[in-house]
Amino acid sequence: MSEVKRAHTFSNGQCLELVHGDLTLQEVDAIVNAANEYLQHGGGVAGAIVRKGGWVIQEESDRWVQQHGPVTHAAPAYTTAGKLPCKYVIHAVGPVWGVKNADERLATAVFSSLRLAESLGIHSIALPAISTGIFGFPKDRAARIMFHAITEYFNQNPRSQLGLIRLTLLDQETLEEFTRIWDEEMNQPSKQR
Repeated sequence: MSEVKRAHTFSNGQCLELVHGDLTLQEVDAIVNAANEYLQHGGGVAGAIVRKGGWVIQEESDRWVQQHGPVTHAAPAYTTAGKLPCKYVIHAVGPVWGVKNADERLATAVFSSLRLAESLGIHSIALPAISTGIFGFPKDRAARIMFHAITEYFNQNPRSQLGLIRLTLLDQETLEEFTRIWDEEMNQPSKQR
């Protein structure tokens, strides 16, 4: 079950939602996987996606890496979604906390995922809190960066076909941090939206 905790409609009608729920159950065109550069989906969000979607996602991921090499922040990969209720899984590589330019790399991973979604003809997408699990990125910092990257994407792409972006968070601690930052950041009238 998913519960919308916050929603914001941008000036051109696109909607950003903050949802408490299971990413693998979202009925959207695509979900974003918080992946590593070799697309080995063993644990965390990635592991859950393969367990629920089927081994075909790992097989397609392996083929992607064989054909294209390791995935970067700026160039996410994509596969089909197996048994998940979406069409695609976009595999975004966020930074490990502490690496050089971590903030910029996280913003790039989010922005590039949205750009790839656009190129795939996607109208709705759900994202997790990229890099905040085993990669150790501070949740509050990630929330600010992700909100800003999404806002910037719509500012730069006002005619985007992406009508719905859903930040989907399962654990309570992450949800609380993202909600707190949302209330600080997304309700600022001075920000162009």
